[in-house]
Amino acid sequence: MRDLGRQLRGWCRAETPFALATVVGIRGSAPREIGAAMAVNATGDVIGSVSGGCVEGAVYELATSLLPDGEATVATYGISDDQAFSVGLTCGGILDILVAPVDRATAQVIDQVLASAEEGEPVAFASVTRGAAIGRRLAVWADRVEGSLGAEGLDVAVSGDARGMLAQGQSGVRHYGPNGQRRMDDVEVFVQSLAPKPRMIVFGAIDFAAAVARLGVYLGFHVTVCDAREVFATRQRFPEADEVVCEWPHRYLARTAVDDRTVICVLTHDPKFDVPVLEVALRGPAAYIGAMGSRRTQEDRAARLREVGVTEEELARLSAPIGLDIGARTPEETAVSVAADIIRHRWGGTGEPLDAVTGPIHRPRESAETAGRP
Repeated sequence: MRDLGRQLRGWCRAETPFALATVVGIRGSAPREIGAAMAVNATGDVIGSVSGGCVEGAVYELATSLLPDGEATVATYGISDDQAFSVGLTCGGILDILVAPVDRATAQVIDQVLASAEEGEPVAFASVTRGAAIGRRLAVWADRVEGSLGAEGLDVAVSGDARGMLAQGQSGVRHYGPNGQRRMDDVEVFVQSLAPKPRMIVFGAIDFAAAVARLGVYLGFHVTVCDAREVFATRQRFPEADEVVCEWPHRYLARTAVDDRTVICVLTHDPKFDVPVLEVALRGPAAYIGAMGSRRTQEDRAARLREVGVTEEELARLSAPIGLDIGARTPEETAVSVAADIIRHRWGGTGEPLDAVTGPIHRPRESAETAGRP
């Protein structure tokens, strides 16, 4: 839902009637993740996507039919359904999509949720997907709750579970009794965790870094560019980055927040910068660490890292030379190569042309999480 951003907030604030469609379940292959959302307003405007084009037409028609005050429903689209072929869902997966009109009170909650997501404040958004209160919504922050799922006990139970899921960055379905009772299955609730954006930290304020930073922002990262050289590390050179920091890379990395979603791109290919910052990076929890340079540069860099005590296991985490072999030449093409390698690492792709491999195109999250480097 984060993708709908300011445009949906505008609808909420203008009290524009709209219906919100959210992917609450996926079985098999699907082009979007759970939580993907699409909104349709009373004048027929559309923002967002639930399937990358496969079922948007059918969901649009359903959403329109529910405006202004229809009843929420969960629609299922799958390859086994006759309707799936008519709407183009031929990827083999099954989607469960909650489609619900949004009233004024819920619109205010959605506005607050999107504001928090925009500001990097963690928030969970819960929706009833089965039960008497289907379509009711509840937003849960660390210190407050807005909205209601229709019963006080249910609100309390879901709030507790949502905070736990938010701490783990998890989204998924939970089951309860009508008043929040455990070990019951009368009510199904989908909880979406909207954690802060993952970080991309780019070291080296060069032209290649500017292109990587632009693409990082496009991919949804909070992008920081860091370089020790004041003349290069300027906002004018990196207008699209979220932060530009003038500091020695290893010192900045040692003091800044890094987690298992963080991507680190070292583009300086200068030993006095590379070795200290990579020594810190390779001993931290970052999801991806890549370094630019020729194969000869990487051989020298690896030897220097071993000299300062970096182990072979730690060194194996380094993607260097950074990027996939696509024949990139320009900074922009190189940025595409780097981004492709980051995506490959995240989802466990092979990096091969799709017509040269077999198996599902859209890898399930549970299998992709174990497919990359440790």
